[in-house]
Amino acid sequence: MIKWKDEYLVGITEIDEQHKKIFEIGERAYELLKNEIYIDKYDRIIAVINELREYAAFHFKWEEGYMTKIGYKRFFSQKVEHDEFIKKINSVDLEKVDMNQDEYLLSIIEFIINWIGEHIIEKDKLIAESR
Repeated sequence: MIKWKDEYLVGITEIDEQHKKIFEIGERAYELLKNEIYIDKYDRIIAVINELREYAAFHFKWEEGYMTKIGYKRFFSQKVEHDEFIKKINSVDLEKVDMNQDEYLLSIIEFIINWIGEHIIEKDKLIAESR
């Protein structure tokens, strides 16, 4: 469901590779959602959330460093969006995850898809255009 397409390329190799990793995490969430073998997915959901949190923090730090290096004029708005992403991931209610596992997985997938459309395609492409 969450597959990489060339239309997501921003034109900065390192950022594109890092974005692909975010897609991979989203795809794992989708595969877990579709999995009918696991009755209790809680530990696996938490693992996906933790991986997304850790990788997003790494990616945002790298991307923000790059933007600073090139003097990107929209740095602050990017930083605010990055911080909001991390805040959302950090605000996970573990009890809600446990009570409605598939529903929560779906919300993670929707969050990633929305991030791709609203941030990667609309905002991150501007970084490459400003070089």
